[in-house]
Parts: sequence; structure tokens; C-alpha cells
Amino acid sequence: MPLHVVILAAGLGKRMHSALPKVLHRIAGRPLLAHVIDAAMSLRPERVFVVHGHGGAEVKAAFAGAPVEWVEQARRLGTGHALMQALPRIPRAATVLVLNGDVPLVRKETLRKLLRAAGKGIAIATSDLSDPAGYGRVVRDPRGRVTRIVEHKDANPAELAIREWYAGFLAGNASRLAGWLAKVANRNTQKEYYLTDVIGIAAAGGAPVSAVKAVVPHEVAGVNSRHELAIIERAYQNAQAVKLLDAGVALADLWRVDVRGELACGQDVAIDVNCVFEGRVKLGDRVKIGPNCVLRNVTIAADTEVHAFSLLEESEIGAGCRIGPYARFRPGVKLDQGVRIGNFVEVKASRIGPGSKANHLSYIGDAEIGARVNIGAGTITCNYDGASKHRTVIEDDCFIGSDATLVAPVRIAKGSYIGAGSTISKDTPPGQLTVARARQVSLPRWTPPRKKVARTK
Repeated sequence: MPLHVVILAAGLGKRMHSALPKVLHRIAGRPLLAHVIDAAMSLRPERVFVVHGHGGAEVKAAFAGAPVEWVEQARRLGTGHALMQALPRIPRAATVLVLNGDVPLVRKETLRKLLRAAGKGIAIATSDLSDPAGYGRVVRDPRGRVTRIVEHKDANPAELAIREWYAGFLAGNASRLAGWLAKVANRNTQKEYYLTDVIGIAAAGGAPVSAVKAVVPHEVAGVNSRHELAIIERAYQNAQAVKLLDAGVALADLWRVDVRGELACGQDVAIDVNCVFEGRVKLGDRVKIGPNCVLRNVTIAADTEVHAFSLLEESEIGAGCRIGPYARFRPGVKLDQGVRIGNFVEVKASRIGPGSKANHLSYIGDAEIGARVNIGAGTITCNYDGASKHRTVIEDDCFIGSDATLVAPVRIAKGSYIGAGSTISKDTPPGQLTVARARQVSLPRWTPPRKKVARTK
């Protein structure tokens, strides 16, 4: 049977206390809904529908181009009513999988079990909690068969004592779901059409109801508050940390690392505390990342060390480099082997050749730097004239003295020496010392200005 997935994403999210639609709040740097769509797509469905309501225009804009079809729930009358909006678009013979847009950690393995369990009836995902407050309870008969779901607000004390809760996912045949939904009423404290009522209606009609328990409670936990968002974020990150440890990465603390994308590591990689990896990051063998670093879409070759408090983005770093502490790489940086970039050095859209170094307090922007170049402290490439960016070229074996200002476009020829404090605005000849300073003058009769002292009466 063809599979159609319906993701319910129309909720207001009052407890988030935010103007942002709940499904756009982020886990691992991506919206909650993005994680759910990924889980749905992993099953290779024929179609994926997203039911939107509150903030629908903003949600749709955030997923422009996503392989989903949008269904509006103009009047938010409950989860059952939300599914009713999508069912007319789904063939009667199809299998329907219902997911929630605020449950980001669900695994495809659990969803596949749910689909297999549906059979000719209906299958629901459940889990056990020591305190399932706020969740619908799974009510079973003396033989252990699921008979209904009771929402927390409608439960009596005996039902509130049940620890098995409904995780918000179900699977079943589209035609049968439509028939059961037609019988759902809104006689409850919320005056809503609960999707959970379908389970009781199906069971009463003799349809088999299967419960698939999630192995890890976090994978079916929803996000309804900032507190829950933080808990789910840490659960996700801890799972990523465990994967890294299992792959041989040395983490200083598995609770203090954040992977917000894809992180691939070679052998004997070491990562200190409070590091954040965003986008696609690849670390070669024996790479060491110091504490409090942020790496975004970066490739680092073997034996390179990144020291504390460095921010690197959209860059390619060669083998055996030393970077930081407090270095910043903006997009477009490429370092060859053995380059040293030290503290408080900013590099942008530049290539630096093998063995070159800029160890202190410099800005290198839109530059092409050759091999074995020494860039002294306080050096600046003046790449922007207020309208356009210009290139600075420093050829091999140059020595740039401290506090030099290189006004682009300019070429520093091979083997050039630039005197400290020089402002270079013309190309230099190779192998020569170039000095460009104003003449130093001392005024022996000069006196410093003095502040006027107000007279007191």
C-alpha cells in the first residue's frame, strides 16, 4: 500500500511564550519541524502533508521548496479535526502515518515498527514515564488489550495513575481512519475533536489496536515549553556525543559538546569542552580542538590544532597548522600545510601558503599569501575602499614588519622586507627593504596643553 504521512503542525505553543510558531523553535540549529520531515522522508512516502495553522505563512516560508504539501487548519478544533483536513487528499487504500511537528527525535526504526504493526487495524506509539503529567494515558483491559486513550484533563484518579502514555503517532488505513474520525465528538473539557478518540472507536468496533513502545522515551517526547526544548536539545546532543565516543573521538565532556549538523572525525581526534560544530565539519586524524571553539562548514586536515575561543567558518585548513587562541576565520579562507595563525588574528577570503605565519593582532582580508611569509603584529590589509574589495598579493619569503598597512590593490614581491609602521600603497621590488613612514620630528619647545582650573569664590 502507498504510504502517506500527515504531520500535525498547527499548534499555538502558548507555553513557549514566544511570537515564533512552536514548530520553528530549534533543536541542533534546525526547526523542530525539519527533524520530523526528515524522519518522514526516511520512510520514502508517496506524499507528505503538513497541517498548519498558527503562524502558517511563517512556517511555509521557512520551508520554501521542501518536498511537502501544505494543508491549512483554519479553525483549530483539535488533532482529530486537523487530520480531517488532510484525509480528503489521500487515496482510500493508502496507509496513513500521523506524526507531530513538535516531536523532533523520533527514529525511523520506531516508525517502521509502527507501520508493520498497523496491519488491518491501527497502531499507536507509546512509552512509559514515571510522571506522564499532561499526556494521554493508554487504557488497557484485563487481558492487556488497548481499549482507549484518555486525555490528562479528562482522566479520573485511577487513569492518572497509569504510566503508559500515548506518544502522538499512529498508523492505519486511510478509509478506516476516515470512518472512525466521522464518529469523533467534542464532548470533553477542551471542546475539541481528539484524534485519540479514534483508538476507542476502533477498539469498540473490533479492530485490532497495537501499541508499539518507544525504546527511548526522548524519541517520542514533545516540546511544549522552553524547559522541554532545552531537555530535548541536551538529549539530542548527548546522543551525538555517544556516537562520537563510540567512533573513537576523545571528548573532554560528553555533556558539553554541540553538533548542529554533520561532524566527521578521523582517528584520535580530541575535542575539549563547550565546542559547537555547525553545518558540515570534517576533522582529520589527530586534530585537536581546544575549549570554547565554534566551527561552521570547515574542513581541517591531519595534525592541526585549533586553540581556545576560535571561530572558524566556511574554511579549508591544511595539515599541521596551529590556529588561535582567539582566531577568527570568515568565509573563504584556505590554509596550506604548516600555517600558524595566532591570537586575535582575523582572516577573510584569503589563501595562505605553506609555512607562513601571522601570530598576533592582524587582519588579513582578500589576500593571496605565498610560502614562508612572516606577518608582524598589527598588520592590516586594507582591502575595502568604501565601494569595492581589492586583493593584496604577498609573494614567497616576505617579511612584513609590525604595524604595517598594505593598501590594496598591491603586490609585495618575493623576498621583500617591509619596515615596521610602513603604509604600502605601491608594488614593491623583490628582495629589497621598503620603508614608507612620515619623517620623525621632535619639538624641543613644545609644551602639553593644560586643563583650565575654575576659580573658587
